[in-house]
Amino acid sequence: MTTESSGWEPVQRVRTYEQVMAQIEERILDGRLKVGDHLPSERDLAVLLGVSRPSLRESLRVLEALGVVDIRRGGGADGGAVLLGTPGPGMVNLLKLQLALGHFSQHDVLETRLALETWSVAEAARTSTEDDIRELAAILDQMDAPDITADQFNSLDAAYHVRIASSSGNALAAHLMGSLRIAIHKQMIDAYARLADWRKTATIVRAEHRSILAAIERKDADEAVRLVREHITDFYKTGRVGGVVLPDV
Repeated sequence: MTTESSGWEPVQRVRTYEQVMAQIEERILDGRLKVGDHLPSERDLAVLLGVSRPSLRESLRVLEALGVVDIRRGGGADGGAVLLGTPGPGMVNLLKLQLALGHFSQHDVLETRLALETWSVAEAARTSTEDDIRELAAILDQMDAPDITADQFNSLDAAYHVRIASSSGNALAAHLMGSLRIAIHKQMIDAYARLADWRKTATIVRAEHRSILAAIERKDADEAVRLVREHITDFYKTGRVGGVVLPDV
């Protein structure tokens, strides 16, 4: 009798820390644990789970790296492991490593960026506030500094695009945008380094940014989408980022 016909599945060897994580994850997913909750003390939780304290620490370190819990040193009510209420760096770190290892092609990254950024700018054009417009304009003013470096320029460029995403009112879109831009930071810096005159390209980028902001301020979603699409595709064609050139869209 085969496993396919009987419905039985081969037993998987699961390490102790993975079992601990599974129990914590289950309680988060079913609502027994929520933002701000403290896990039992390390000693108590190890006893409750019937595991060694080193195994428990290993699982908590993984959850901390993922940005799920904050391990606060010291005893008392403020110490121990606390469920975080804001996204941690886990997504950024994972995406950065997977991109570096070639798990996703550069073309995949560009297409994903186009999809995310065109949606974000359309929503920003519909829902942005005066504060959103003012903060976006302030970022562009900083990018106009005559002594700005390529690294500083790229960081502000990323901040501009992330701020557009946050102007959409969708916190997940903003987090995804931020994670993606941090993950491709080195790629963008390398692209600027390959340019014969990065400041000439920066002048073009500045002008395109201003046009995009003007479209957002006019609440012209269609124009904002068109400008963002051209902005991204033109840079990759000119800058040859990652050796990938997108086809005309």
